[in-house]
Amino acid sequence: MADVSQPKFNWPKIDRAWLAVVVLPLIIAAFDFAQAIETVRFALDAMGNTGVFIAFAVLAVGYLKATGAEAILARAFEGREGRMILMAALLGGLSPFCSCEVIPFIAAMLAVGAPLSAVMAFWLASPLMDPAMFLITAGTLGLDFAVAKTLAAVGLGLFGGATVYFLKASPVFADPLKAQSASKGCGCGPSPFSGQTEWKFWKEAPRRVIFRDTVIENALFLGKWLLLAYMFEALMLAYVPAEFIASFLGGEGMRPVAMGALIGAPAYLNGYAAVPLVDALLTQGMAPGAAMSFVLAGGVSCIPAAIAVWALVKPRVFVAYLSIAMVGSFIAGIIWSFVAI
Repeated sequence: MADVSQPKFNWPKIDRAWLAVVVLPLIIAAFDFAQAIETVRFALDAMGNTGVFIAFAVLAVGYLKATGAEAILARAFEGREGRMILMAALLGGLSPFCSCEVIPFIAAMLAVGAPLSAVMAFWLASPLMDPAMFLITAGTLGLDFAVAKTLAAVGLGLFGGATVYFLKASPVFADPLKAQSASKGCGCGPSPFSGQTEWKFWKEAPRRVIFRDTVIENALFLGKWLLLAYMFEALMLAYVPAEFIASFLGGEGMRPVAMGALIGAPAYLNGYAAVPLVDALLTQGMAPGAAMSFVLAGGVSCIPAAIAVWALVKPRVFVAYLSIAMVGSFIAGIIWSFVAI
């Protein structure tokens, strides 16, 4: 009998962020055409103003990837435990890699005996800052905020590493790892922290390909999220009353800082998209300390960063990771609320 079944049509996979960039102005136009035009104009102007930072950021990340500079990070997990915690926090707060790449690297380090204290320091600092995020944060929120966030990322890593170090004998951190299957992975290939570093990467064709692909990938990634975030910023400025933000996240004292940390955890998109949103919130009265606690707590608890931890450790260690992040974010927010005056 002949097969009369209809052939299946495979729809092309559409990136949801790019789809939102296109659809959001259309939805706005259905209710407020003038605001739709203003939203697009605002986003394009903002992209133009931060374009030099974006260009430099993607080129810097491409260079670091192509040279294999990430292999240097493996040295953070050598030597005495105190030194490991310090180096892991410093390098975690400055390294340009995705949370997906953390999984095979951290799994390998834990498997060969790297202490959980150093791993925790690296885990907490790594989602919060990298060269691209520093430049975009400096271009939008100012150099002072970008430097303060970098210091806070390193400080949060040190705080988490020290906490685990002093409590490593407790039941919370005993036997921390989940059972891992041999095939466990995220599709990223081999660990980016292995191999040789070649600063003159253009001499080797494979490294030139890595540079090209990384630049394109990061340019598209930053482009879609920043365009979407700038559109949300325009809408927030247009429709959310400044008095509401000021009453909820403004003022002095510990309450707005605590609220920033609590709201940051569930409301975060990613570190790049958060920058324009925080800029809008600050314009409408958000307290500086609340802004700092928001970006720190949200960065550590955002889905990619949290999945990297959840994939490897038992639930009690994961809860400790989130708890340390919230406490550390609150402390950093309190400090910044005084420094930013």
